[in-house]
Amino acid sequence: MPLPVLLALVVLGIGGIAVALHLLGLSAPRRLDEAGARAAWLREFPGDTVTAATVCADGSAALIAAHSGPGVVWTMGADTTARPLQGARTAAHETGLTLHLPDFTAPRLQLRLTPQEADLWTRTLKDTA
Repeated sequence: MPLPVLLALVVLGIGGIAVALHLLGLSAPRRLDEAGARAAWLREFPGDTVTAATVCADGSAALIAAHSGPGVVWTMGADTTARPLQGARTAAHETGLTLHLPDFTAPRLQLRLTPQEADLWTRTLKDTA
């Protein structure tokens, strides 16, 4: 098969799959609720115990209170990830907070928070740095 035909088939195939996933609603970003945030934390840290989960208004992140200390769960597309917040620093920005994490795999996280949520997160994290 000629290379241009093969490249066209590959590009059209990948594009077709992307369009089909979007039309089926499978490209929508995940939104967290309290139970989902707890479950996401326990997937990353199965030996821990979650005592509270505070989900932000848009459902894109949650502040976790666990026996091991505070943590954050956030969405990445249709999946979630979680990090402990020991050593984290916060910085306010126009739409919420930026968390600077001591983790090279996720060094910075920008959160969209209401002013009340940003205040709660800042107060909770002031002793972790």
